[in-house]
Amino acid sequence: MQLNSSPVQPGTPVILGSLPDPTIADQTCPRRATIEIDLMLLAIEALDLEGSEVILQTAQFLELDGIIKDRVTLWRLRNTNPLRRHNQRRALSLTEAKALVVVGCYMARRLTVLIRQLLLAYQQLQEQQLSMEHHFRLNEYLERFRAHFRSRMNPRRAAVAENYSDESLNQLALNLLTELLFCTGTYGIQRFWFSLFDGEVA
Repeated sequence: MQLNSSPVQPGTPVILGSLPDPTIADQTCPRRATIEIDLMLLAIEALDLEGSEVILQTAQFLELDGIIKDRVTLWRLRNTNPLRRHNQRRALSLTEAKALVVVGCYMARRLTVLIRQLLLAYQQLQEQQLSMEHHFRLNEYLERFRAHFRSRMNPRRAAVAENYSDESLNQLALNLLTELLFCTGTYGIQRFWFSLFDGEVA
């Protein structure tokens, strides 16, 4: 995979300079990457009751509020996910994608302890052959994730319908916890960004 480590363009927040541009034709975010970014943020919202508000606060703190300006802008960016009920039918630009990734990864770092606790709890439940209901905080996260997913995604989309059962959504939510933990490590933001374009560029 090739990425261009070109200088940050004038007017682009400096914090986005650590994420190189992939060598893709139209310089917009591929479908799979757009979906993964939105799902990462959906998992964060399930972890944090004030997730949407904190996303905006984090964007302002990181001086990315020129891109993620307000609730309406955030809603429009998130709805570039083609699986959403209110899909905007436009591509997410690379700059917009970078801003969402940086904000999401920054929030994941803030939630590192909780993410580790939930993944450890899941491992222990598996070893003891117990259901998720035996751990209140993990079960709460899974319930909120299922509710968010079902309220925001279009069930007529095949990819949504395939993941609509409680079991499938629980597994998706757990996989996303692992991805969030991946984002919190050294160079986690860069590694997550690169992973979004695996198979998309030469």
